[in-house]
Amino acid sequence: MRTGNEPLQARSPLRIRCGLALWGLLWAIAGAVAFINAGRPEWAAACAALAMVAVTDLAMVIHHIRQGPHYQPGRDIPPYAPDRGRNDAFGIRNGPAGRRRNTKP
Repeated sequence: MRTGNEPLQARSPLRIRCGLALWGLLWAIAGAVAFINAGRPEWAAACAALAMVAVTDLAMVIHHIRQGPHYQPGRDIPPYAPDRGRNDAFGIRNGPAGRRRNTKP
């Protein structure tokens, strides 16, 4: 029985982000090579910088995927516990004694 409020088929977007980073990396490398052959070093440098951004993003995504179920939950991972009206990040209690949600302060 699920206790969270997320849909049953919710999945992490890391795999699609990995694919998009690979696609961008391939196009950035192709652009850098094409601009070098065309004699446009400024545009080639811009494409090389974009390729470095794509490599960094790809490394971060692969790192998160390898960290396991916390970042890439599967069907056997239960959902996180519901909030139950508590917002610990800001120390605000949204229960009967505190400020209610969706009200003006």
